[in-house]
Formats: sequence, structure tokens, C-alpha cells
Amino acid sequence: MLTQTDLRPFPTLNPGYNQIFRPGELSLGLVLPIERYDQGPVPSMERATERAQLAEALGFRALWLRDVPFNVPSFGDAGQLYDPFVYLGYLAAQTRAITLGTASIVLPLRHPAHVAKAAASVDQLSGGRLVLGVASGDRPEEYPAFGMGYEDRGERFRDSFDYIRAMGGDYPEGIFDQGAFSGRIDMLPKPVTGRIPMLITGASRQSPDWIASHGDGWMTYPRNATAQGQIIDAYRGNLAALGDTDRPVMQSLYVDLVPDADAAPQPIHLGFRSGVDYLRKYLRDLRQLGVNHVALNLRLNQAETEGTLERIAETLLPEFHQ
Repeated sequence: MLTQTDLRPFPTLNPGYNQIFRPGELSLGLVLPIERYDQGPVPSMERATERAQLAEALGFRALWLRDVPFNVPSFGDAGQLYDPFVYLGYLAAQTRAITLGTASIVLPLRHPAHVAKAAASVDQLSGGRLVLGVASGDRPEEYPAFGMGYEDRGERFRDSFDYIRAMGGDYPEGIFDQGAFSGRIDMLPKPVTGRIPMLITGASRQSPDWIASHGDGWMTYPRNATAQGQIIDAYRGNLAALGDTDRPVMQSLYVDLVPDADAAPQPIHLGFRSGVDYLRKYLRDLRQLGVNHVALNLRLNQAETEGTLERIAETLLPEFHQ
């Protein structure tokens, strides 16, 4: 449980990171696409640009894109369809200030040089608004298509992570499993502030100490309050043991917001159906537990999408975005 005496500053990394992550506070973002598609895995992507712009105008702090290279039937969700980096470049031109995030890029399925180049490009094009969530991947069906093994993805994740970090420096030197730098070549452009914020998703097949010592924050999944509080305390305990600055925690949440404000919650996939009063209480509890950002997913939301965004903006954002 977070108290005021526990608060320590987060690092200053780039405008996107520091807009959504503030000690003791909780901000709200949205997972793309912002639409209901509960009857199948493929969204329509209708009014996608208008809804992203509406989210920014209403005061949501971030838009989150997923890395879903294939429509895997067992996974049941094709995400926003478009390649995340291509779409991030488009959104950078269609928005002005909202944070643009990935949740998350599957590092073992991409060469780290391409990830680093694409991420730095988006960061420059957006004025430093990129936050790069990264993961080891959870869809084994995809790996044969890339000629990759599933069981060793944790090792490739670590190698990619370190490779991307190295590419942020000037004329890097180093030897990695996926390539070597001699100090004679350099990646351009560089990130706006010299560093892309990188959030580690879940465990990504790494140890808690590695996650605490390498990531600029931690991205996790919804759990009951007791379990969530315990794992957040453990994460921040590992940071403190390392003598490092504090790092933010964020999570995703599926919501189906019903018209009755005091409607009791009912469970849905990775979230709940409820009235706005319970959602407010839940977010307050998360803030107290030390969660700094929640990415809302409206895929299962039954009400009209624009109306739901406006309702959340009117009833919740004033409290959480002070």
C-alpha cells in the first residue's frame, strides 16, 4: 500500500513518459482500436483517426498499440491490424500531445536494429511522445513463421533489449547474439532526449531483479487488489534494494461501462462490466496500490463508443488528471 512517505521521483526521460507517469498519481489511456468488436477477432477500424483525436481532445493521456503480426485464432484478437510502427508514425501526424505507446512490441520476433530505428523515428516525429512497451511474446503459433524457437525467447528478449539500448548511444561498441558494433557506424535519428523509455511487460521470462534493474517501468495485468498490491510492493522493493530511483507501474483493463452509475461489477475478460461509480472506486484503489497508469480497452464495451469516452472524460478524468 502506497503512502506519501513512500513517494520517490521517477526519472525524467521524454515528454510522453513524464506526461503519463507521476509518483502517487494515476492517469488513463486507451488501447487501440477504440471500438467494440466482441463478435470476432477483427475490428472494423472505422472512425479510428477521429476517435484517437477525440481521446486526445477529451484529455486521455495515452494511446496504446499492440504488436500482432498474425491473426491467431487461439488468441482471438487481431489488435489494431496495422503494423504498430507504421501506425505510430501516422498517429504522430494526426495528434499533437497525447503519449503514443506500444503494449507491447514482441522483441524476439523483430531484429533489434529495426526496432531501435523505428522507435527513434517515431519519437522524433512525435516530439518525444513515444513509450516503448516490450515483451517476450505469448503466441507460440507465430514463431515458426519467423523461423524462431519459442522456448529460447527469453534469451533473445534480453539480447534485443541490450542491443536497442546500445544503439541509442553514439557510435556504439559491443557484441550481441544478433549483431556486433565496432564503433564505426551510428544509428540516426537519435531519440529526442537520447533515450527511448522501455517498459517491460509481465515477466517476459526474466528474473524480478533483471526487470527492476533494466526497465524504465513495469507493465502488468489486472489482478485482485491483494495480489496486485503484493507484486507491486515486490517490484518496488527490488528497485529500492538496487538503490535505484523509483519506476512507474501500469496495467491494462477491459471495461464495459453501463448506463446505471451505481451498477455492481460483473467479471468480463481481463476486467469488468459496471457503472461509473465502481470504476471510480477501482481506479482509486489502484492508485493507492501504486499503479500510475491504466490503459482502458473498450473492445467489450456495449454502449456507443464516443458516448463512453465522453462519459469517462466528464466523470473520471477531472479526478485523475489534476
